[in-house]
Amino acid sequence: MSSALLRSTTAARGTLRGLTTASALAKPASTSFTKGKATLPDLPYDYSALEPAISGRIMELHHKNHHQTYVNSYNTACEKLYSASTTDSPAAQIALQPLINFHGGGHVNHSLFWENLAPANSGGGGAPSGALAKAIDDAYGGLEGLKKVMNAKLAGIQGSGWAWLVKDTETGQIGVRTYANQDPVVGQYVPLLGVDAWEHAYYLQYQNRKAEYFGAIWDVVNWKTVEKRFE
Repeated sequence: MSSALLRSTTAARGTLRGLTTASALAKPASTSFTKGKATLPDLPYDYSALEPAISGRIMELHHKNHHQTYVNSYNTACEKLYSASTTDSPAAQIALQPLINFHGGGHVNHSLFWENLAPANSGGGGAPSGALAKAIDDAYGGLEGLKKVMNAKLAGIQGSGWAWLVKDTETGQIGVRTYANQDPVVGQYVPLLGVDAWEHAYYLQYQNRKAEYFGAIWDVVNWKTVEKRFE
């Protein structure tokens, strides 16, 4: 194998490895990759299953259109990165990093987001339990305190982005952090629970009343999944 091809193969694998790390740290999230390419994960519930909190039409557009676009664009960017690495073009490789971060982050974030949610008759809503419940009590005085803090963080996002309940791997403590656009949760933090604050996640149903969306989504939070990520 030539040195250029070896470097390109290593670069492509490194890119995929970096993006899958976010989901791997947050088991049981199932960000999907097949033969080196990202794939759109199936939802574990029907599009209309989260109504009235989130309409079936929003879920269908969000999953089939928006998430699929992130998957397609991420794969295209990776193919371009591979081509740039085979021609020993560092400038071209560097220029592709924002696209890989944006579309790869969109894929990782949404894959985690779908698993955050569940219909009311399948575990959605309710309250956390066990060690996670204790951590929330210690940090926020209970679930209502967490909701208040996280909803305020969501309302404060300028433009598009996400709010995440995260676990600090260095201290073991939980906290709420916001991320712009599709920046994924990486580094010392593990993503536990994310809420998509992009307009496409709510506008068709809630229009400019995004605070109503931030309030309603708690009715379909899948706390069992969040607890597993915390553990």
